[in-house]
This record gives sequence, C-alpha cells and structure tokens, in this order.
Amino acid sequence: MNEILKGIIHRFAGKHVAVVGDLMLDMYVWGRASRISPEAPVPVLEVGKVTSCPGGAANVMRNVATLGGRCSAFGVIGDDEHAQILRDELAEYSVDTCGIVVEAGRGTTCKQRVVAGTQQLLRIDYEKIVPPTAEILAQVEKALGDLIVGGAVDAVIFEDYAKGLLNSAMVSRLNKLALRNGIITLLDPKPGNLLPVRDLCVMKPNRQEAMMLAGVIPVAGADDAARWKELDRAAETLLADWNMKYLLISLAADGMALYDRDSGRRELIPTRAKEVFDVSGAGDTVMAAFSLAMSAGATPKEAAELANFAAGIVVGKLGTVTVSAEELAMA
Repeated sequence: MNEILKGIIHRFAGKHVAVVGDLMLDMYVWGRASRISPEAPVPVLEVGKVTSCPGGAANVMRNVATLGGRCSAFGVIGDDEHAQILRDELAEYSVDTCGIVVEAGRGTTCKQRVVAGTQQLLRIDYEKIVPPTAEILAQVEKALGDLIVGGAVDAVIFEDYAKGLLNSAMVSRLNKLALRNGIITLLDPKPGNLLPVRDLCVMKPNRQEAMMLAGVIPVAGADDAARWKELDRAAETLLADWNMKYLLISLAADGMALYDRDSGRRELIPTRAKEVFDVSGAGDTVMAAFSLAMSAGATPKEAAELANFAAGIVVGKLGTVTVSAEELAMA
C-alpha cells in the first residue's frame, strides 16, 4: 500500500458515519464433526463454543468503528433476547444506538451458523419479514433527519437487506436531505426491494445484484470479453435509471469495477485477497471503508482501492469479522 492511501487511513479518525438499515445478530455454533448420526445421514457436531456478533447493517456499523470512525446506528429491533445481545455488542464498539427503535412484539433477525472446523454445515435463520409500523418508520426517519440537518455527520449509508425497514420513499427523502447538507450518501441495494432512488453519491451492488437490478440476463458460458460487455451494459442502465455519481460493483475474485457517471469511465481495481476462507460480511467492510475514505477526502478510485484492501483482509478470516485501521495500513 502506498503512502497516499496510508495517509487517508490516518484521517478516518473522527469521521462520523450514520448507518440506517436492517439490523441482525450473527450467531456461530463452533465444534467438531467426526461421525455421522445413526438417526439420519447428517454429521454430529460436538459443540465447543457459541459466539455472536453484529450482522447485516450492524456489521457495517462495527466495521466503521474498528476502522477508526464514529458511527451512529439507525434501525428497528424487537424486544427479545437477540435484540439485547445486539445492543450490548454494538455498545462494545462504541456505536451510538440512540437511533435504534424498539418495536414491541417484533422478532430481531438472527442468523445462526453451524461450523465444524472451518466448514459451515448449516445456517438457521430466525426472522419474520414484516415492515415496521408507520409510526416506527417515522421515528427512525426523524432521528436520522435531525442528525443530518444538524451537520453532525459526514456520510450516510443505506444498508438494504429487504427485511422491511427501507423503502424507496424514505431513502429518497433522506438522500435529498443529506445532499442538500453536503453529506455523502451510499446505498448497498437488494434487488427487487427499492425502486430507483436518483442522485445517490454511490451505489455498491455485487455483480449478480447489478445484473438483476438492470434486468440484464447473463449468457451461460460467455467468455471474459462478453462478460465485461454484459457488466458494462448493466452499469449503463443503472447509471441512467438511478443517476448515482459512482457505481461500485464487487466482482468477487476479480476485484471491483468503479464506474463514473460524469466521465463515463470504468476503473478496474484488482482483488487483494491472498487467501479466501469466508466471504461473509466482506461487502459490509467495503461499504464502511469506502464511506470513511470518501469522508476523509479520498478520490473514488482511492476509496475503492482501500475498500478492496479491507475486503481482502476479512475474507482471509473465518466468520463475520472486521478489519482495524492498523491492519488496513499494513496491507
């Protein structure tokens, strides 16, 4: 990593990012599987430990914190045990949770992964996808809107996992409010949930999401040249429909592609992963690193390069993990 990028990382400290989106708790059951059950053809897991960590939008929040930024959380949780665990874990990272609203009777989304050694055997989802009430949504929107108008935030991230919190009208209103106040806005979209929200600063889908959002059907067995043409066509459609300033598309092992609306250019940022163990949460890390870098004065290309370094670190670890500013500077 060059000295310019390291200098940007040093400026992460003190940058304030607000994250609004679907909050989840990730739980892991770790153990060893050495035999098959006599009751069914499935492995028997000897449990060694059970751990938990923030997931979904909450994972973006803790990544902002571990990278040295300040983070304010906005979202909805239930009044259950999973919600309390999630609140406690966010507090451990000094994430401001005042913008999290509790909805009585709501279940907090929890994703439980069963892991034998380094192999994930099973994922169990505890969730009921129901939009919060209009009153609850209004509370979340007002709390974030007040923070934006107060000028106390550098960037706003919309994290959409299609669990019921974000809708197009809310995101559009908050985006316009943020832009009027000179605040960077970023969206991590879920195909099929939001209608186009125009004029975002940055949108970050992965390749499959970008193709789905643009309605481009990939051709099976296409060569590299044809695949790039498909991606460029999808990007052209998204830039026209959503009119975001920058489109950052994650390409897994191929790195990232950054499209600039004004120049029409596409920059390829090669992957930085040395070894891949688990891709869980890599996109969350990208959003956190990119938003902090842009807030710290990086160019979009520099921000994408830093985000790519950060993603390369987390995929080399097992589980939903984070990266620190120190780790990133040493990449």
